[in-house]
Amino acid sequence: MLQIYKSLESGPLQELTLKTLEKGAWINIVDPTPYELKVVGNLTEVEPDFLRSALDDEERSHTDVEDDSVMVLTNVPVMREHGSYDTLPLAIIVTHEYIITVCLEETPVISEFNQNTAKTFRTFKRTRFLFQILYKSATFYLRYLRQISKLSEEIEDNVLENNMRHSMRNQEILNLLELQKGLTYFNASLRSNGAVLDKLMRLRSSTSMQTILKVYEEDEDLLEDVIIENKQAREMADMYSQILSRLSATVSSIISNNLNMVMRFLAAMTILLAIPTVISSFFGMNVDVPMADYPMAFTTIGVLAAILTVSCGLILWKKDMF
Repeated sequence: MLQIYKSLESGPLQELTLKTLEKGAWINIVDPTPYELKVVGNLTEVEPDFLRSALDDEERSHTDVEDDSVMVLTNVPVMREHGSYDTLPLAIIVTHEYIITVCLEETPVISEFNQNTAKTFRTFKRTRFLFQILYKSATFYLRYLRQISKLSEEIEDNVLENNMRHSMRNQEILNLLELQKGLTYFNASLRSNGAVLDKLMRLRSSTSMQTILKVYEEDEDLLEDVIIENKQAREMADMYSQILSRLSATVSSIISNNLNMVMRFLAAMTILLAIPTVISSFFGMNVDVPMADYPMAFTTIGVLAAILTVSCGLILWKKDMF
């Protein structure tokens, strides 16, 4: 999918086509075909490797600078339909005339820049628009981290207060594992994103950057805000990872303890059932046994077995076997 927009001075976005492409336009490419990449590359004279860099979902965040373009590849957070969290590489390419974004999927970060929010950004202010995208990515990390915290608290309430006291279900562990996996992706992406932001901060005054990205004072303030938000997200991700690890260990211990309680109960029941079985086995042998000719033998043996079973049950109950 290929979309081209340009901000108007009055505020709204103007949608363009490849034939009406103008200077200052924003080219948004999602899951592109080879033909789309070739056409955009020819029109913008951007390195083909820059356009293809975000098509590898395992690509790490980095920055590349050429004579006529700067490519910032960052990992942005996404939430899947089944409630899990992941990250995707997003390439932001800035040239003398255009800003280009390339991603494998539609992401909430890019979706935030639309007709409804058109007054908050300008496509022709390429440096500021770049930093605004990075800032929006950091805010989404924080938003998803708060959601993960809320979900973990709900699981903790279910585990420690309600459902898990007598339960051996694995669903809670699976839910925690899914959250931990998302946090692992977030941690790795935030660290690599932090390295990219630090590099942008170092390169903001370099000659190669100034020819493409003109960094004004407001842009520097925005970049510093992005670095602060990213650092906060990293700290939150580290903290939540530790909390989830301890909570997962607690859930595993509770399930293991519940299993031990069940096995202890079954062992006690086996002992109680073994008493009448052993007594009846002795008196059921095909040999001479006591009370063989006694008319009340069955009742007597049954009462004896019941007394012994109840007595053993009381002993096991006092030893907290039930």
